[in-house]
Amino acid sequence: MKRNTIFLFLIVLLSSAIGYLYGSLKGNNNLQTGFVHPSIQKLNRLITYLSEDYVDKINTDSLVSSVISDIVDELDPHSVYIPAIQRQAISENMQGNFEGIGVQFFMQKDTIAVVRVLDGGPSKKAGLISGDRILMADQDTLYSKQKTNDEIISKLKGPSGTAVSLKVFRKKTDSIYTFNLKRGPVPLPSISSSYILKEKIGYLKINRFSQTTYTEFEAAMRKLLEQEMEHLILDLRGNPGGYLLPAKQIADDFLSSGKPIVIVEANNGRRERTVASSNGIFEKGSLYVLVDENSASASEVIAGAIQDNDRGWIIGRRTFGKGLVQQQMPLGEGDQIRLTTARYFTPTGRSIQRPYDLSTKSEYYAEVQQRFETGEMENSSNIPVNDSLEFMTPSGRKVYGGGGITPDFYLNNENTPEEEWNSFIMRSNLVDRFVFLELDKNIKKYNFDNAPKFFNEELPYKEDFVKAFKDYCLANNYPVDFKDEESLLVSIKAYIALQLFDENMFTRIVNKEDLFIKKALDEMGLD
Repeated sequence: MKRNTIFLFLIVLLSSAIGYLYGSLKGNNNLQTGFVHPSIQKLNRLITYLSEDYVDKINTDSLVSSVISDIVDELDPHSVYIPAIQRQAISENMQGNFEGIGVQFFMQKDTIAVVRVLDGGPSKKAGLISGDRILMADQDTLYSKQKTNDEIISKLKGPSGTAVSLKVFRKKTDSIYTFNLKRGPVPLPSISSSYILKEKIGYLKINRFSQTTYTEFEAAMRKLLEQEMEHLILDLRGNPGGYLLPAKQIADDFLSSGKPIVIVEANNGRRERTVASSNGIFEKGSLYVLVDENSASASEVIAGAIQDNDRGWIIGRRTFGKGLVQQQMPLGEGDQIRLTTARYFTPTGRSIQRPYDLSTKSEYYAEVQQRFETGEMENSSNIPVNDSLEFMTPSGRKVYGGGGITPDFYLNNENTPEEEWNSFIMRSNLVDRFVFLELDKNIKKYNFDNAPKFFNEELPYKEDFVKAFKDYCLANNYPVDFKDEESLLVSIKAYIALQLFDENMFTRIVNKEDLFIKKALDEMGLD
């Protein structure tokens, strides 16, 4: 890749600067003696010249940020530069909670419309419901002000314990209410659903691996075991990963003492091998792990540990293929870098990292979508296999490295591009927003307030919902094919459950006709 001389010069200098910062955080002796690397001195001089002597006014902070971003783009696809402005949102997602009032909202005609009230947050305890319009926060008027989402969020979020008074219009009763509440921690669960699917068969879905994931997992598993669960379907589909520790802890609960979980190799070649301890929560029951092309990183650690130890069965499609470990490091002034510092290997010793040396980041991430074009999604025989990366499990199963984890039972996706697009739409925010608008417009007609009844019975007003969705898409120029009305109705019912009840019911409704789950039940001989 061609670069001009100045850009290369900055790359070298800033690379040295980042390396120096990392070293200083680790207790670099040079810092203690006051030694400054010559490359850092050059960088400092350059920034001084640019800020004091350059012919035009230049924002050196912005320049440095741009160059750091360009440096990181030249590394592996998973090293990421995180500007301070993005750090809070990323941190909240990974720590498993945020501080605020606990609502999700849409802007509806320049008014904040509450779409969902989050469980465990102050708004839920105070009594806000879906459909409420937040008109004022303390003395600040929030409607008809053309405020951005960030501006609104800044009024609603805040440190735990701080008070906020909300003036709310409730369309359902045509009344205005005042809610005086204190902001507090709002959980962002990484386990979205866990329940008994059938007698003795449990289901548990993990969306990501955050600081709270193992605590959530342990609590959910104990509840399932109290209901005499003997078989578990662990759903890791769409899980992009996160922290490695909870993934290792969860794998530990499935494996007997001494079984290998994962091997992590640092840049100096040193390897750390993690093995299972004793007294795992679920060492004996049958285990089926659901994965797809968007299951990555920590999800693949668990799937690899289960497959390589012959502990259970992997069902679905080839996983993403990320075998790199990142460490988040401060750069100063709130900026951070998430830098790849190690590789991990499954218990048999295979690396499941996809090749990336000859591709750009965009090409690397596009590979998942290209699996449709290569025919892999339709037929597992089209999965690329490198015979030189063949490994053997203790029972004699062949497994391969170099490109994700191939399931033991592969589920074909024979959708045409158009069908795949429609399937994506049925799971998207488009349906979520439509459901809110339709319920809001016909608030007297759709009176869904009995959760068990709503879950167990068919969705009423089917024809009305289908017609309303078609009209909505046509009015907004959304190119959606309406051949599969049953899938549309399942999606509509699921999003009603999400907005009015909880995420667990949302998942249970979606799972009723789920092919991955049906395959797991079939392999159990229980479908």
